[in-house]
Amino acid sequence: MNAGGFGHFYKYAPIHIEYAIDRYSMETKRQLDVLDKQLKDKTYVIGDELTIADIAIYTWVKCITDMYYAGEFLSFHEYPNVIRWTETLGNRPGFQRGMKVNSFGENSLWERHSAADFEKENAHLEPGTTPAS
Repeated sequence: MNAGGFGHFYKYAPIHIEYAIDRYSMETKRQLDVLDKQLKDKTYVIGDELTIADIAIYTWVKCITDMYYAGEFLSFHEYPNVIRWTETLGNRPGFQRGMKVNSFGENSLWERHSAADFEKENAHLEPGTTPAS
């Protein structure tokens, strides 16, 4: 997906470049439309089995809605099959655990080197920091 390019110009670029935002927005919307059509009669991208394609695509779609806060801007509500698919995947315990790694927020896990890292107290803190008193 072009979500990375979209996110850069939409949220992170030091200057507002309307052409770049428009270009990446339209390409991201086109890809969401293709994905929505692909998911019309399927549980997962390829069919009824979860594959690496779902894992790879899911993270970019979640970046659009959760990290870039662009769901409204991109009219994410227009893609009901993508919404259903993200909810289906997001309800899987493995996806919930995986989305904690290298993310931000209270329940995030800054680094992961073994399964035991999920159990460590304060594993969500950036290395070298301590919990607030």
